[in-house]
Amino acid sequence: MIGVFAGAAHRGDAADLAGLLGADAVVPDGPVKLALRGLWPRLDAAVLFLDAGSAVRLIAPLLRDRRRDPAVVCVDEHFVVALAGNADTFTRHVADLLNRTAVVTKGPSIDSVLDELVEQLDATADGDVEACFAAIEAGEEVVLRNPLNFPLPALPPNVVAAGEDATWVIVVDDRAASRKENVLRIVPRTLVVGVGSTRGASATSVGAALSELDAQGGLDLRAIKAFATADVKADEPGIVDAVEDWGFWHGDTAELLTFPTEELAEIGVPNPSSVVRNSMGTASVAEAAALRGARSLCHGGPVELAAEKFKRDNVTVAAARVLPRGRLALVGLGPGSAEERTPRAEAEIRRAAFVVGTPEALDAVGPILRAGTEVRHEGAGELAAAGAAVAFVALGTGPTLDGPVAADVVVVPGIG
Repeated sequence: MIGVFAGAAHRGDAADLAGLLGADAVVPDGPVKLALRGLWPRLDAAVLFLDAGSAVRLIAPLLRDRRRDPAVVCVDEHFVVALAGNADTFTRHVADLLNRTAVVTKGPSIDSVLDELVEQLDATADGDVEACFAAIEAGEEVVLRNPLNFPLPALPPNVVAAGEDATWVIVVDDRAASRKENVLRIVPRTLVVGVGSTRGASATSVGAALSELDAQGGLDLRAIKAFATADVKADEPGIVDAVEDWGFWHGDTAELLTFPTEELAEIGVPNPSSVVRNSMGTASVAEAAALRGARSLCHGGPVELAAEKFKRDNVTVAAARVLPRGRLALVGLGPGSAEERTPRAEAEIRRAAFVVGTPEALDAVGPILRAGTEVRHEGAGELAAAGAAVAFVALGTGPTLDGPVAADVVVVPGIG
């Protein structure tokens, strides 16, 4: 939700801007202070038709976390000023709509870049985040390890693939690791855990078996995206309760996927069981369900068995991994002027490590590119197929592809 707040003198201006911002924008009734406080927890962004001093005094008691506060800007006769949150892109957008001058910081802060990375990967950050941010902002060498090749946005030049003088290491991985000083781990949710059990197995037994994925399988349980089992086990109390317990302890939720045994019987697994086949009609529950669940979530991408089955106390668990693929965003820029671009188009451009397009299209998006972004005139499909995060930009409604690409493709159409 975007809140547009104004006193009586600027209510008309606020209503006009809300119309330009789209269906997510609202102009609350009543005094600005009360309306802002009431809507604050629900806001993604806020526009205040106030001078900067008054706006700062108004929002100061509401600010809690610079990485989670809404983007806040204020508008006066000549300027649109970024005040709080990750507001630079939004500030430029509002300034373009109102034909005013945007006042922003020198560029996105490092913490906002990494926060966006965590959000894009549906990940958990583990480590002293603030200290790592401070090291990057100070220009210290930081090593980034990305062994599974997740598509990452452009990062600052002092974040390197290898180095001997690094003060910090950032690791993007779903595998378990001992906690070390000066290591920031980013744990993407890539795993589907298959579970099978005898009738009446307790949640404690299921939980103990899950712990084997960490202790013996070397997987980080925070990387679990979903659980999976045979449909005949869908109401097994021990499995259902263990999934709920996992959500409670991790502050998150994971869906329990269920599949018919005849589907599971068709999936090849490394450890089939004749006993399970005779009792259930499929040679595998845990491994087959994990692979079947991962395939249901991968959008046509590759999957692999990340941990073969472990059996403990009449419970069997296994894990499959949804392997990362490159990302290709086909972004339409409209006629080319900034006010004709959508916020989503700008977001896709800024999350890319490579931006590809004609010289005219690249000139149009140059002001919003992150430092370190590589620009090219061709090869978008090849870059994405190699695992990179790519934005392919074009004036008008957007570019088209000549054929299929082995990558995740998103389309952000522009105005024709």
